[in-house]
Amino acid sequence: MTELVLASTSPARLAVLRSAGVSPRAIPSHVDEDAVVAAASSGRDQITAAEVVAVLARAKAEAVAHALPDSDALVFGGDSAFECQGEIWGKPHTPERARERIRRMSGSSGVLYSGHWVIDLRPGHGRAGVGAVDTARVHFGTMSDQEVDDYVATGEPLEVAGSFTLDGRGQAFITRVEGAPSCVIGLSTPVLRELVHSLGVPWTSLWEQC
Repeated sequence: MTELVLASTSPARLAVLRSAGVSPRAIPSHVDEDAVVAAASSGRDQITAAEVVAVLARAKAEAVAHALPDSDALVFGGDSAFECQGEIWGKPHTPERARERIRRMSGSSGVLYSGHWVIDLRPGHGRAGVGAVDTARVHFGTMSDQEVDDYVATGEPLEVAGSFTLDGRGQAFITRVEGAPSCVIGLSTPVLRELVHSLGVPWTSLWEQC
């Protein structure tokens, strides 16, 4: 069995991995996300959503890998962002921002970007890192003002990218997903499997032994 370290304590990513048979050790990265994005976008007019999630996923994985000098695990860092109407949305944090975003999403669609970075800490592998970004287009039904207000009042959309969840109360407002459902929840398991495989590690070796 190969150990996977999740460079995050995200409940959503933990749930996705556990549902796929993987029980990672979760270690928070404590990365200053604003500083990382600012450095990546320095001297540029704008940075794309794909670039944002890619650079943050890598920063998280590298921060945790640096703190594990004697480990032989794989370290996975992930990040998500939602792009709607030409704007990149992370977590809304406040009810006011969540309400405004959800009203704009109502009856429309947007793209969820999920960044992945995996670092191989096994001896003899040079702490190699591989990464990829996956996307999923999410279509929303038309929501009434009461539905928007009631959903925001639950607090569920405040700390998730895009202000909605596919694995919670928000699923009833999502009419269609084009792409891997797990990508919308927090990480794309098909993409993560491909990255792990590219490092010479069978995905099934990450499964928790019964």
